[in-house]
Amino acid sequence: MQRQRKNQAKMLAGLENGSVVVTSGGIIGTIVAIEGNDTLVLRVKPDNVKIQVTRASVASLVTGEATKKS
Repeated sequence: MQRQRKNQAKMLAGLENGSVVVTSGGIIGTIVAIEGNDTLVLRVKPDNVKIQVTRASVASLVTGEATKKS
């Protein structure tokens, strides 16, 4: 459990513009801005809608293989 929490915290700390992420709600988007310490702006396809989410709501990063398929 502690290892999983540590890996999650490391992933959240390393988020940067251009990263493709999946939120805990299942939304897939590309980070276009990081506002403050806790807020991210995601661009969501297909209409390039921008939404704000908290950093803690990011569940995982999407790997390069998954982004090539979409």
